[in-house]
Amino acid sequence: MSHDAPGALHLGTAQGRWVLLATVLGSGLAMLDGTVVNVALARIGTDLDAGFSALQWVVNAYTLTLAALILLGGALGDRFGRRRVFVVGVVWFAVASALCGLAPDAGTLIAARALQGVGGALLTPGSLAIISASFAATDRSAAVGAWSGLGGIAGAIGPFLGGWLVEWSWRAVFWINLPLAVVVVAVAARHVPESRDVGSTAAPDVAGSVAAVVGLGGVSYALTEAGRPAGITAQVVLAGVVGVAGLVAFVVVQRRAAAPLVPPALVRVPQFVAANAVTLLVYAALGALFLLLVLHLQRVAGFGPLLAGLALLPLTVVMLLFSARAGALARRIGPRLPMTVGPFVAACGVLLMLRIGPGAGYLTDVLPSVVVFAAGLALTVAPLTAAVMEAAGDRHAGAASAVNNAVARVAGLLAVALIPAVSGLSRAVDVAAAERGFRAAVLIEAGLLVAGGVVAWLTIRGPAPAAPATGARLPVEVHAHCGVTGPALHPRSETVG
Repeated sequence: MSHDAPGALHLGTAQGRWVLLATVLGSGLAMLDGTVVNVALARIGTDLDAGFSALQWVVNAYTLTLAALILLGGALGDRFGRRRVFVVGVVWFAVASALCGLAPDAGTLIAARALQGVGGALLTPGSLAIISASFAATDRSAAVGAWSGLGGIAGAIGPFLGGWLVEWSWRAVFWINLPLAVVVVAVAARHVPESRDVGSTAAPDVAGSVAAVVGLGGVSYALTEAGRPAGITAQVVLAGVVGVAGLVAFVVVQRRAAAPLVPPALVRVPQFVAANAVTLLVYAALGALFLLLVLHLQRVAGFGPLLAGLALLPLTVVMLLFSARAGALARRIGPRLPMTVGPFVAACGVLLMLRIGPGAGYLTDVLPSVVVFAAGLALTVAPLTAAVMEAAGDRHAGAASAVNNAVARVAGLLAVALIPAVSGLSRAVDVAAAERGFRAAVLIEAGLLVAGGVVAWLTIRGPAPAAPATGARLPVEVHAHCGVTGPALHPRSETVG
């Protein structure tokens, strides 16, 4: 094992390249499962005789634990060692993936997906934090840029790989994680130096994380089940009450915790709150769209898994090509205008999806809508990240980024639970009903995007958002990033020891 000290590596060295490989492959595991499983849902439903609500939970069980625990995962890495927690997360993710691939029924698959999310929450924040702590200051920006770009390439490959694997077996979507995890663990054990935040003395906020899981789980269950034919039952009401109580408990715990997951100073910054409100609206539309579009393409438009997966490829490509340019634009003119125009453009792309029905063509109906949607999203995500980071200041940059990423995932979680219920998709029993439900869902998603643009125009300030008194304004450098599963993460800390 290498004995190089943290903060001493250079990108051009062999060990630097090994560290980059381990972190890119590790974060790629979670990123791939955030996209390729959607492609497999139609086949999973057929093979396991799973209804629409069960397929919702195949997605949301993973998102629930990932969103609720990702802040804790970063804190554990800072306290107990970033490489250690990262490796534990990768192993956990691999074991859960094997359970997913072996699942004999929908219930087992949903439980395994929840376990997968726990692994993702442990490995995702550690990936970028390891790079920040391991590389010398002169090479750190280049290493982060390489991590972002290579991670984006993994995201671009995901839908194609997922569609190809599903043509063979949906279980292969999960089994593919096992050899990748073996490589990550072997490389990390030999080449990645350990690092931790030597100033982190308070115990991680486990109580807050448990409250978040209970709260989000209860609310998501209530929203999902309320859309089924049985409607609002006593069980649904009880789940909703438990969920709301859990969320209230989370707020109370955050106010009293020695090391809260959400620093109170951030909540008092209007710009930070406003940027996260935009995140909630935009990523709610995004999370629901990815699930419903891929299912619609296979069940209504008659696409196979491979072509349905490829339908989203232009989104990743556009994001990779133009996110850094959008970030540079935000630095020149401020984030307000791009964050306003971007969601409006994305809404136009979503509305174009109303043309996708039985017999739809990829080139004539799907591609134009996805490209317009991608253009709007590319214009939005990097300025949104910049607004969050500049509002936070240096001291809270890592925590602010983690909170923003968690908000995006929570938005997708709630949207996947709520929008099918409101649109009628949860009760669709034939192709005609599914088409009507999809059209209603598209209108809701477009409305969320428009609302995001309006909120940005009304609340995001101009070229130089002020930072909180606890930290100086952070000069944000935005790299090419595929913000499909969530906004870019920023390292929580660069203090090593």
